[in-house]
Amino acid sequence: MNNVHILGFSGSLRQSSYNRALLRAAQELLPEDVTLELFDLDPIPLYNGDVEARGFPEAVVAFKERIAAADALLIAAPEYNYSIPGVLKNAIDWASRPPDASPLNGKPVALMGASVGLLGTARSQYHLRQVCVFTNMLPLNRPEVFVGRAHEKVDAEGRLIDESTRKHVKGLLEALRDWTRKLRRE
Repeated sequence: MNNVHILGFSGSLRQSSYNRALLRAAQELLPEDVTLELFDLDPIPLYNGDVEARGFPEAVVAFKERIAAADALLIAAPEYNYSIPGVLKNAIDWASRPPDASPLNGKPVALMGASVGLLGTARSQYHLRQVCVFTNMLPLNRPEVFVGRAHEKVDAEGRLIDESTRKHVKGLLEALRDWTRKLRRE
């Protein structure tokens, strides 16, 4: 069967964030028949309907094109104040416009996230799943990857060094590949 191309992005703008470390680890752990392209959300401006009415900003157009070209999405979602970071919600809001032509519609997606807290990003991912409902993304239910105490699992160079967590990320990638292929057949 054809390769599965995944677009990955982090809801954290910080270059040395734990969630970016998860995405870099995912690049290292890809199954042989999967590719992963990373997209930086930093250039995407705050959503503004007046700006949209004048035309989508270049960074938004690029994001939507990369989503459309991908077979699936991999989102590394931090948790801020028990919920989704604004930068991530903002990017999804832009990508969902206009609703009848959104590249998010029907797109398989896997979620993962890291934080220094014990629960990882469980609450953020729960809220992100609610956003997936309205945008009609098709989230993978299992496995779940909640990386708690991330500061103990990522080294000073930003590399995910915890072998158990690396296995979970690898398992998530394999499951997303299989989920994407299953949805292609239906």
